[in-house]
Amino acid sequence: MAVDDALRADIRRLGNLLGQTLARQEGRGLLDLVEEVRALVRVDADGAAAKLSSVDVSTATLLARAFSTYFHLANITEQVHRARDLRRRRAEQGGWLDGAAQRIAARGVGAKEVAAAVRRLAIRPVFTAHPTEAARRSILTKLRSIADELDAEHASLTLYGEQTRADNRLAELLDLLWQTDELRLDRPDPTDEARNAVYYLRDLYDDAAPRVLNDLAETLKRLGVETAPSARPLSFGTWIGGDRDGNPYVTPAVTRDVLLLQHEHGIRAVEAAMDDLINEVSVSRRLRGVSLDLSASLAKDLDALPEISPRFRRTNAEEPYRLKARCVKAKLANTRSRLASGTPHEPGRDYLGTKELIDDLELMRASLARNAGQLTAVGRLATTIRAVSAFGLHLATLDVREHADAHHAVLAQLYTRVGEVPDYASLDRPARTALLATELAGRRPLSSVNTPLTDANRKTYHVFTTIREAQARFGPDVIESYIISMTRGIDDVLAAVVLAREAGLVDPHAARAEIGFVPLLETVAELDAGGTILDDLLNLPAYREIVRARGDVQEVMLGYSDSNKEAGITTSQWAIHRAQRALRDVAARHGVQLRLFHGRGGTVGRGGGPTHEAILAQPYGTLDGAIKVTEQGEVISDKYTLPALARENLELTVAAVLQATLLHTAPRQPAEALAEWDSGMSAISEAAYGAYRNLVENPQLPEYFWACTPTELLGALNIGSRPAKRPDSGAGLGGLRAIPWVFGWTQSRQIVPGWFGVGTGLRALRESGRADLVQNMYKEWHFFRTFVSNVEMMLAKTDLTIARGYVQNLVPAPLRPIFNTIEAEYETTVTEILKVTGEAAPLDANPVLQRTLAVRDTYLEPLHHLQVALLRQYRDAGLAGRSFATAPGSRRGATTDPTLERALLTTVNGIAAGMRNTG
Repeated sequence: MAVDDALRADIRRLGNLLGQTLARQEGRGLLDLVEEVRALVRVDADGAAAKLSSVDVSTATLLARAFSTYFHLANITEQVHRARDLRRRRAEQGGWLDGAAQRIAARGVGAKEVAAAVRRLAIRPVFTAHPTEAARRSILTKLRSIADELDAEHASLTLYGEQTRADNRLAELLDLLWQTDELRLDRPDPTDEARNAVYYLRDLYDDAAPRVLNDLAETLKRLGVETAPSARPLSFGTWIGGDRDGNPYVTPAVTRDVLLLQHEHGIRAVEAAMDDLINEVSVSRRLRGVSLDLSASLAKDLDALPEISPRFRRTNAEEPYRLKARCVKAKLANTRSRLASGTPHEPGRDYLGTKELIDDLELMRASLARNAGQLTAVGRLATTIRAVSAFGLHLATLDVREHADAHHAVLAQLYTRVGEVPDYASLDRPARTALLATELAGRRPLSSVNTPLTDANRKTYHVFTTIREAQARFGPDVIESYIISMTRGIDDVLAAVVLAREAGLVDPHAARAEIGFVPLLETVAELDAGGTILDDLLNLPAYREIVRARGDVQEVMLGYSDSNKEAGITTSQWAIHRAQRALRDVAARHGVQLRLFHGRGGTVGRGGGPTHEAILAQPYGTLDGAIKVTEQGEVISDKYTLPALARENLELTVAAVLQATLLHTAPRQPAEALAEWDSGMSAISEAAYGAYRNLVENPQLPEYFWACTPTELLGALNIGSRPAKRPDSGAGLGGLRAIPWVFGWTQSRQIVPGWFGVGTGLRALRESGRADLVQNMYKEWHFFRTFVSNVEMMLAKTDLTIARGYVQNLVPAPLRPIFNTIEAEYETTVTEILKVTGEAAPLDANPVLQRTLAVRDTYLEPLHHLQVALLRQYRDAGLAGRSFATAPGSRRGATTDPTLERALLTTVNGIAAGMRNTG
């Protein structure tokens, strides 16, 4: 409780300082109004709503900014205290890797088995091109500065027994925060998004990732396993600049620009590491020996690099490690120049990829280890090599993604050209599969340099040549995977493979594959067919050769958000769980290592939730060392803004993967129990699916959704480059992407994607006479317990009293019965979840979080009242549709009121900050 009290005290302190900022910047009247509203919502919600609906737009904007800023301050303070508590617990109890090691040792797993598992470790968080972070980076940077000030105060108290309060500095930062526009002026392009990812990746490079990798090495040593610093158990990925599916702004030129940007920052990171080595590793050959390998390499470098200053050649003549590090810096500078100019790689003068760089560093490390420098070899040098191995010169490996239909469109033109298949588009899947399998087994080219293609098809085709050119320019590690969205059959994968062959990326006859191909299973039907799709693919000799050329690793991506939007959270989660089992069994039969790529999204409504628990809840045997998981939006800032939290989240993931790989290789329960649970979960899913589909198939739901949510404003928020709706998808919900789907429900506090249908499903199983089975599943089945926990969180964040205000004020009367359906299902779900957990209210088992959410509601409620009032004005003025012209009831070409829109967007930002969720 003392920890909680300290947190609340800091939040109060920052709240008071914010009040002083409001008075100083806007006058005492604004502060008095904020306090009046805050007091009123506690005792008279209707009165607060009435008062807020009567304020003018300018005042509404100031109020929304005030409450939004409070949430930003509360969020960063919670992060600071969470990080502080984690450091304390780490000192007392050890980290997550310590706990995993203890469990592995207690199970009696031998060193050989551990070593074999460690060789397969390949953990990759992937920063996606779906940013849902409503706050600008300018805001996040100032919040980080506030966190640093709070930490500096606490450090002073810990070290010196006295706390040096920095109210003046905090007040200065709060004034700057208030004077910083929280709204983006225009939509970011993919390169802007890449800069945002680089901001986090550089921080991870400098602190959290090396710490976790060093901790992992020490943990494994205690288990009897030595690991090479150049091993790559952890790396990072990105979709930004490579995800073309539905984003017309991701062109081949953009892909090249993003790779250049990443390399610029990656090279800087390695240069900084070399500066550290130059400063530290001052070993003299007059005092200690140096290996012949390093001496020879250094002599070769000095001959090849005349730009090394004569001064350094003279002053470092007897300091080989310093001089070698200077040579590495010179090669890095040459690499930067080569990449910028597009000139060819010069071996010995610059680097192509990361391998040659690591080879140089390993020479230094080996020489130190053999010449009384063991501590430095396993210390500073090993840490540097681990960081370089994890991030390379490119910081993150770029995945490329395109919709399956785009590849077929290109092939239709190519086959028309060769005159063999005049109407490719009319072929059914079996015929298309047979054609493409034969094509892949053959050797003829389908295309030439001058093949006529439409502009859209040429862009798709050029993606493959861009990949080939990028690998030649930057190195083979920059792009490894090609993801095929909406994979419904193996023809969708084969179409991409054939185009890659045309670009010279793969050759089954030569057992060469520069990239791997990743089917993305997005809907429930695709997830259910996942095992069959993978089996059919691996049965094709030509495709099997490609997989063999990729080290017998096959990656499959599981789509969480689209399956959730289509079928509801229950059926989506159950389909993904079953798909993992089927894919595991197929891969094992074919002798292939399965690497699952979990497109989990950010919020629970998009398949998110605690990563550690999700990993441990996977079916046995599905995690064999390799895993990829998407990270995005507010989840990235929450996990990685503060170094201590970044370290914690990375370590959580690594520890869970290590533990699952070694300890969850067989069923935890007898086959009979699993079969009974499967039957129970299928019954829950069937009933939940029926309830969910009844809701989303209601012909009035699209109009209801647009009416009671501020989704038409998402485009004006400018939080991402990708359009929120699929092209030519009309005004309905079918073409609406998962992000705005969750965004709208969350802003209005209905959060339908996070729980709807769960109560009906649980009740159906209970009423079938299997109530004891439900309790047994919750007690013994990790998957079900994690599922219930995530739903419970969403129920706690749902507030249908607030939602009713949206419905009553914004939704036409004939549509309001839909809210009655939502309300009834919510009550059912709360009742059924509480029967499962045995609690009196959601989150009773977590009273601190429960209290935190309750406090937040006091500040969220005014923002909701403001949003409802402003939305009414916005729509009454005919302004809806400026950002979402396809929304029902919108007026195309209406003149916008920038002041009103700004006020509305500020409420959207504030609610996103208060809910800690955007989409």
